[in-house]
Amino acid sequence: MVRPMEDTAGNTRKAYAADWAHYSRWCRMQGHAALPPSPEVIAGYLASLAAPETAAPLACTSIERRLSGLAWNFAQRGAPFDRADPQVAAVLSRIRMSRPSEPMRKAAIHGDDIRAMVACLPYDLRGLRDRAILLIGYAAGLRRSEIVGLDLGPGQAAAGAGLLEIAGHGALVTLPTRGGERRIDVPREAAKATCPVQALERWLDFAKVASGPVFLRTSRDGKRALPARLSDKHVVRLIKKTVLASGIRADLPEAERLRLFSGQSLRARIAR
Repeated sequence: MVRPMEDTAGNTRKAYAADWAHYSRWCRMQGHAALPPSPEVIAGYLASLAAPETAAPLACTSIERRLSGLAWNFAQRGAPFDRADPQVAAVLSRIRMSRPSEPMRKAAIHGDDIRAMVACLPYDLRGLRDRAILLIGYAAGLRRSEIVGLDLGPGQAAAGAGLLEIAGHGALVTLPTRGGERRIDVPREAAKATCPVQALERWLDFAKVASGPVFLRTSRDGKRALPARLSDKHVVRLIKKTVLASGIRADLPEAERLRLFSGQSLRARIAR
C-alpha cells in the first residue's frame, strides 16, 4: 500500500525539526544566536558538518539537505534566509571540490517538492497530462519507463510496461516482474489539487482515453491528444523543467540543479 502524500510531508517536517534542533544545539555550543539567520554562522555550521571533531563527516547531499531544512525553519519563524548567499555558496563549493570522487546521487523528490512542481503547470490538456504524470509517478514510485508504459485496464494484455485500473477507492497499478507481477494501490487523497487519482481521471476524460496507452502525445497547440504513446524522455524533461520553475534547491547553480534531478527522482525516496 502506498502512503498518502501527507504522510511523506509529515516525515519531511520531522526531519526539518531535527535539523533545527541540531543547528540550535551547535549554535549554543559555539556561542552563536540561532536567530536571526547569519550567513557567517550558517556557513560555519555547514563547514563543521563536513569536518566534525567527533563524528563521521556528512556527505555533500546530506549537508545540502540540512541547509534546505534550515531554510524552511527560518521561513517558518518569519526570518527568511537566502540559500544562495555568497558566504554559504562558497562553503558548499569548497565542500564539493574537496570530495571530487564522491558521486552525485540523484536527488529524491519529496511531498513539498511535488506540490510546488505541479503548481507550476497550466490547466490545459498538456498541463493535465503532465500533472497526472508527476503525481502518479511520485505516489506509486514508478520509473519513467513504467509511467509512459502504462496501459488503461482491466481485461487487456499490456502493450507497454503495466496496467492501470481506476475504481472508487483509487487506482491500481500492475507491473510485470520476473516472478509474476507487482501490484501498487494508490488511494485517493483529500487534497484535490494533488490527488494522483483525480489527476489521472481529469487527463483521461479530457483526452478521451478509454483504452490503450495512458499517456499520449499532444498536438503542437496542446489541444488534442494524439494516438502515439509518450516517450520516457518527456518525463525527464518535465521533472527538470518543473524543478527549475518551482525553485527547488535554489541554493544551487541551475546547471547543478539540472544534473541533480532526473527521471529517477520521482521514485528515489522509495528505492533507497
